[in-house]
Amino acid sequence: MQVTETLSEGLKRELKIVIPASDIAGKVDAYLEDMKSKAQIKGFRPGKVPISHLKRMYGRQATAEILDNMLNESTQKAVEDRSERPALQPEIDLPEGDAKKVMEEGADLAFTMTYEVLPEFEIIDFSDIEIERPIIEISEEGVMEQVEQIAAQSRPFEAKAKTAKAEDGDQVTMDYVGSIDGVPFEGGAAEDAKLVLGSGQFIPGFEEQLVGVKAGDKTQVKLSFPEDYQAAHLAGKEAVFEVTVKEVAAPGELTIDDAFAEGLGLESLDKLKDAVRQQIESQFGAATRQKVKRQLLDKLDDKYTFDLPAKLVESEFEGIWRQVEADMKQSGKTFADEDTDEEKARADYRKIAERRVRLGLVLSEIGEKNNIQVSDDEVQRALYDQIRQYPGQEKEVFEFYQKNQQALASLRAPIYEDKIVDYLLELAKVTDKVVTKEELLSADEDEGSDTAA
Repeated sequence: MQVTETLSEGLKRELKIVIPASDIAGKVDAYLEDMKSKAQIKGFRPGKVPISHLKRMYGRQATAEILDNMLNESTQKAVEDRSERPALQPEIDLPEGDAKKVMEEGADLAFTMTYEVLPEFEIIDFSDIEIERPIIEISEEGVMEQVEQIAAQSRPFEAKAKTAKAEDGDQVTMDYVGSIDGVPFEGGAAEDAKLVLGSGQFIPGFEEQLVGVKAGDKTQVKLSFPEDYQAAHLAGKEAVFEVTVKEVAAPGELTIDDAFAEGLGLESLDKLKDAVRQQIESQFGAATRQKVKRQLLDKLDDKYTFDLPAKLVESEFEGIWRQVEADMKQSGKTFADEDTDEEKARADYRKIAERRVRLGLVLSEIGEKNNIQVSDDEVQRALYDQIRQYPGQEKEVFEFYQKNQQALASLRAPIYEDKIVDYLLELAKVTDKVVTKEELLSADEDEGSDTAA
């Protein structure tokens, strides 16, 4: 096999590979010789079929299989001999006419392979990376506030007299039908619906118009859906709801004590508060983790600058852009609604794609150099977590992942990334900073770019 480098520009490589016809013929002869001992052809005893006869019958098929194998083997060997790491599978250019000559005329196999190599870079010292970990102090008052919210959801209500008017805090039981331009819309009707006035459960303007109604009243609620309403076909539309009030009930007394906790299946109020505290810690712990991870990735992004494989970036960008288009179609929004245009949006999302590829390469190199691995058990646990999200379809989801290695790899990638992040955080200088709940839960700008998976 003769390998000639015809292009070496940045990360791009192009090689011309020539495999002599004699090598191909030798492989074909060996293939047919092996077939000779196994072939059962009418008119010939086993093992006595002439090679010339086999070549006439199976020579073309054998050559095609040999060529396919030699293409794969030669490309792999060429890269290995050069000690290079392709970013993606090399592309093979073998003109159809040349392939036909090899098959029919016994010509040399000559083809071109192009690929991009992974960039080389040095792993930095992570001990000088400083990370500020935002945490909140969970006070007794904060825990009790959460307990009171839980209690409010199970607060008893007592029916008021039929002549009593509904006030803020009262619960109204009603039937309603919503329509736009006189046409009822999907999801706009319900029977025996219960609504606590002032709770903010319904769209703005609905609850306020029910203040003062009595049991047996029939009334109209007129309002406009918010411009940013999640259902795009309703956003900004004026609607009329025909409401029939069935009952108005006043909130009853609610005592938060051991008996209340026992009604929720816990031993005491202290046990309830412990459970709530753990829930708060879990919620805020996830938010803290996200903020810390974002800081770390930002630091790495600042410290590394190197050329990126163009095809890797393009592939990442296309995936991001497909999601952007799908989200915009679902929401009914345009680029103008986001105060931008398609050209600027593409440029912004391409930067996100470049960041993800760069960080992905950095984290992968760190993981490889430090022998960080994801066990089969960890992937299995992630798979079972995924399966539990589809009750009733467990078997289908399991079979999908078992048959789709790419989908299974998508479960492995975030685990691998998080293990590398944990490794880096152990080396970095991490200091805690007490923040408010609002600060911790505030969304970061460009939060969609805080992953390298």
